[in-house]
Amino acid sequence: MRRLVKGYAVRRQFGETRSVIARRHALISTDSHEVTPMPGWPGARIVVVISPQMGARFVQFFADMPEGAAALAPAEGIERFVFVLKGAVTLTLDGEAHRLEAEGYALIPAGMDHEIRAVSAARLVVLEKMFAPLEGAPHPEPVIGAVEAQPERPMSDDGLLSVRKLLPVAERFDCEVNVMEFQPGGSLAYVETHFVEHGLLMLDGGGVYRLDDDWFSVAAGDVIWMGPYCPQWFGALGARPARYLIYKNWNRDPLAG
Repeated sequence: MRRLVKGYAVRRQFGETRSVIARRHALISTDSHEVTPMPGWPGARIVVVISPQMGARFVQFFADMPEGAAALAPAEGIERFVFVLKGAVTLTLDGEAHRLEAEGYALIPAGMDHEIRAVSAARLVVLEKMFAPLEGAPHPEPVIGAVEAQPERPMSDDGLLSVRKLLPVAERFDCEVNVMEFQPGGSLAYVETHFVEHGLLMLDGGGVYRLDDDWFSVAAGDVIWMGPYCPQWFGALGARPARYLIYKNWNRDPLAG
């Protein structure tokens, strides 16, 4: 007799999924991931979770790389952010190799040739977008770091919400990538509504996310796209902290581009 785990097999059999795609938001759960090949990522298993076909102005995808697999730079004008979820890779820039392990990351500016090679089997989440230059500002430099090396900054009076900023806060950068951490019972202070968009990956824990007028239970592995002016709010539930990696386009005039 086949044993069902939390009804997962039944849901798959009858075509159910937690994934939802709407006009200004999307929730992509792991039960609906589809593997596809991707130029520049030979040997890797790619799952694209956010793309312009959805309405976004950036791409977010998972890359599962077997040991020894290598990825090349994207097309001209595209900047790339890489975050290691499991395993280890080497990032080679200007002939210098940098080792990135779990929760290590790198922002590679547009136009910079590079190679990403799996030291061991590795899982990455990758964000790519067309870089938006700012007149009078220098071209951004590569940023290489690790989450634990960034200071934890409080974001609420009750001490239940903090942020680690992974990129410099400077006008030469056109995006922001952060790790938000909510202690059990912590939440965003208000419902955010703004012109920037987000790509989010739940890293740990879970809770409830409001997107427009819909409410979703979310857990580690879930991906969320929030389009411009999508009302959004999160509250952490459970006995352990909830963390997510979140991207937003940032520091540019809404009329630019």
